[in-house]
Amino acid sequence: MLSRRDWFGAVAGAGATLALSPRLVRALEASARLLPQGQLIKRAIPSSGELLPVIGLGSSATFSQVARQEDKTALKEVLRTMIERGATVFDTAPSYGASEAVAGEIAAELGLTNKVFWATKVNVAGRGNGAADPAAARAQLDASFGKVKRTPIDLIQVHNLGDVPTQLAILKELKAAKKIRYTGVTTTSDGQYAQLATIMRNEPIDFIGIDYAVDNRGVEEVILPLAQERKIGVLVYAPFGRTSLFRRTANTPLPEWAKDFDATTWAQFFLKFIISHPAVTAVTPATSQAKNMIDNIGGGIGRLPDAATRQKMAVLVDALPPATR
Repeated sequence: MLSRRDWFGAVAGAGATLALSPRLVRALEASARLLPQGQLIKRAIPSSGELLPVIGLGSSATFSQVARQEDKTALKEVLRTMIERGATVFDTAPSYGASEAVAGEIAAELGLTNKVFWATKVNVAGRGNGAADPAAARAQLDASFGKVKRTPIDLIQVHNLGDVPTQLAILKELKAAKKIRYTGVTTTSDGQYAQLATIMRNEPIDFIGIDYAVDNRGVEEVILPLAQERKIGVLVYAPFGRTSLFRRTANTPLPEWAKDFDATTWAQFFLKFIISHPAVTAVTPATSQAKNMIDNIGGGIGRLPDAATRQKMAVLVDALPPATR
């Protein structure tokens, strides 16, 4: 079995940029041939039945800064690759630097604006249970519409559970006015899980956004079962343990039994663990390289691990040495 690094060894010579040169095309085509056969799995949004591909794209720390033209060229290839391979969900936020603006501009240049499922966020409350100024929240939302360059935006969520009563009320208004299609809330802090559960039980939200990985399984206890019970969609962030999983497996070969669920790289192993949970609607790993986008999409193709195999995967990862810097 191949590690993520080895899997793309042939592509590394394509250069620092990802311009769409014949050499890059050949490299990407070679990478694509390693994917399992079949279509990208789709899951229904519980509140509507609309189908979403289970693999999407996150943008924190990738689309947030474009210092050079070659950076933008690389991100163009990531977004183009995502759509061409059947993925649609793009997750961003105003707090991710220039992410919304960069992605909106790139999608418009590629003619892909209406092919993306746009998921962004709102939060002017800050951290620490601050109060949100409604006027500031509306201004932030107006700015998001301008950057994404589309109305309606598919999904806007209250980021980090910031003053949910104030900001979710505004999202409800926008949904009623058909300016957004779905609403939700997010948190990547286990200290907020109790608050999140209360919101899930009492608010008519369509989605939650949470962190979840094979080495970060706390949401399996209450949050994911509650999402199934309440028919709430789940977007997953940080599926690679905020990159720590790749460091932990750097010197460990992929187990032979991973082929039983069509995983050929560690990235696909990690993503298939997440997707195999029935509460998960889509997972949005971030990347700034088209080759990694292809690898990630492979995690949403083919067979998925069953409950016994998921347990086996967790045991394997738990036994790995801790991540080193």
